[in-house]
Amino acid sequence: MTKDTEKSSMYRTPKKDQYALRAIFELAKHRGKGPRKISEIAKAQIIPLRFLEVILNNLKGSGLVDSKRGFYGGYHLLRPADEITVGDVFRYVQGTSDQSQCMACISKTDCPFQDKCAFKYMWTKVKNSVFKIYDETTIQDLLDNERQMLQTITEQ
Repeated sequence: MTKDTEKSSMYRTPKKDQYALRAIFELAKHRGKGPRKISEIAKAQIIPLRFLEVILNNLKGSGLVDSKRGFYGGYHLLRPADEITVGDVFRYVQGTSDQSQCMACISKTDCPFQDKCAFKYMWTKVKNSVFKIYDETTIQDLLDNERQMLQTITEQ
């Protein structure tokens, strides 16, 4: 995707959400193998280390991940991958303020149209449709997708 195409995309997932999802995905890949160090997650998923530190620290309050201190410490998932949805991750990272915010409003703080916006219903439907897909997609689904993709590549 080029920068011009990316800028014209109607619905973009914020980088913070993408990084949180990638971190959860990486933890799921290693579930049951002990804690995963932040540096390993950052390297595997190409996430800036300082940004990942903040995201994972924030995710500790979600009930999705926890950490262990020390030399053999790191982060690990608290729930199986088939019990975590993309929607769970995004809702926690976004918090309640982003959920109620209009996704196409020209002003992110004080909308000049408030409830008189002709586009509000349409954008709400778009957002709800996107979150329906997020809520139907588990981290296990993503792991399965990757496994199938890698299998297809090795068979060629």
